[in-house]
Amino acid sequence: RTTIDGITFHSKKEAEHYLTLLWEEKAGTISDIKLQPRFKLYVGGIHICTYVADFLFKRGKYQVVQDVKGYKTKEYKIKSKLFQALYQEYLFEEI
Repeated sequence: RTTIDGITFHSKKEAEHYLTLLWEEKAGTISDIKLQPRFKLYVGGIHICTYVADFLFKRGKYQVVQDVKGYKTKEYKIKSKLFQALYQEYLFEEI
């Protein structure tokens, strides 16, 4: 775990990426950074699980969801695919 500005991140890689996003926000290329956004995943009206991404922000007219991963667990792989299938209005990026 790594703490920056009083925010504890799951990894050094995630914390460093946060600093990159802050720099991009100051440069004006992105805006509205949100940490740990939660998305409820429903299939056929049934709540299957909740997907928690690392970051959500705006890049131009797009909403971008990012996940910073060193290792992709089986659970992550399933949840991220389900998220991408259900929330196609977001750009999804793995870092």
